Amino acid sequence: MSFVVKMNGAPNNGINGNGVHHVSVRTHVSVNPAKLKSHRQRWNVRPSEMSKKTLNPIRAIVDGMKLTPNPEKPMIALSIGDPTVFGNLPTDDTVLQAVKEAIDSHKYNGYAPSVGYQKSREAVANFYSCPEAPLEGKDVILTSGCSQAIELAISVLCNPGDNILVPRPGFSLYKTLAVSMGIQVKFYNLLPEKSWEIDLQHLESLIDDKTACLIVNNPSNPCGSVFTKEHQHKILAVASRNCIPILADEIYGDMVFPGCDFQPLAPLSSDVPILSCGGLAKRWLVPGWRMGWILIHDRNYIFGTGIREGLVKLSQRILGPCTVVQGALESILNDTPPEFYQGTISFLKSNSEICFSELSTVPGLNPVMPSGAMYIMVGIEMEHFPDFQNDVEFTERLVTEQSVFCLPATVNYSSPYLILFCYSAFYLLFVTKIGCSHSDT
Repeated sequence: MSFVVKMNGAPNNGINGNGVHHVSVRTHVSVNPAKLKSHRQRWNVRPSEMSKKTLNPIRAIVDGMKLTPNPEKPMIALSIGDPTVFGNLPTDDTVLQAVKEAIDSHKYNGYAPSVGYQKSREAVANFYSCPEAPLEGKDVILTSGCSQAIELAISVLCNPGDNILVPRPGFSLYKTLAVSMGIQVKFYNLLPEKSWEIDLQHLESLIDDKTACLIVNNPSNPCGSVFTKEHQHKILAVASRNCIPILADEIYGDMVFPGCDFQPLAPLSSDVPILSCGGLAKRWLVPGWRMGWILIHDRNYIFGTGIREGLVKLSQRILGPCTVVQGALESILNDTPPEFYQGTISFLKSNSEICFSELSTVPGLNPVMPSGAMYIMVGIEMEHFPDFQNDVEFTERLVTEQSVFCLPATVNYSSPYLILFCYSAFYLLFVTKIGCSHSDT
């Protein structure tokens, strides 16, 4: 093998006048032809284990239902989990104006830090801080909606093989996320006869040395319940005795009816560390804007630096929260008038009362009056409906006979119940009596 080396400077021995030196080097390179070929002789592309473990029970159950509406009756959808879809619950003009001003400023068209703009984090911290649970900007992680906040919280607290404690009935996303990550889900019971309080004895019986997190959802999706301060103290006592951190899903915080009081969990805790998840979607009626947050409550430094650093690293996988909405966040939080919140609550309470009052007259249906959020649970006494095996069949018949679509509570791991969305409850008079026609009502 021969190399040509060009050198600067005066000619030297063995180097020609142009500064070029020919060097001969003997080498022996042995190349195995087999290594030049791929070991794969045919295509074998398979889905990942995570993708195979990921299951959305709502889609899995609903997509498998036999849903052919009665062609003689218009479809009435009482199952759509989006308060904007019917146009009867618009957000406030001040919220829209804040976003318009953020766009017009041209300041929020680029990338933001993975955890969010510092000014926006401070706005959230100031909005939710209180003397019992003080917050600073560094205690806030902005996320793409509350769903990503829940995902990051589970991811930072749990390893494959761990287990988490999840309410039943409860939001189906908890299990969808956990199982896809190799985390076992243990369901603790909520008690309908006690306004969906947690069965604390059952909850504590599920805890073992692999339990990494307790999820507490208050106000509840889908039960519409609001825990009292006394009940929350008992929940914290269970977590404290067993040294279990809490993921508090409080996306419906402050969406409670008059006469009820929402109390965030963190200010009640003296030692239990809490990751509180929330966002704009529900209270401000803008779920499509995808703005959520995690509030880190760790006054006793149990999380230490590890959990905080872990959340930052996880947030860096995808730059999730919308920068334009971040730019509007301070104005949205501080300038939305109280009348907007009050109007939303009044609307939901009125519709909930219609649901409860009218459905209570139907033999075999037992609605549970909610105290907040956007849902009402309706118990089905199956002995009154011997033609049906379960709530899924009951729901199918509602669709095929009456073109009324509710959610079977099986999707939230509770049966036999129906879930109705109260923001669409102006339709409820259509379903006050099973088997009635639209003209009858």
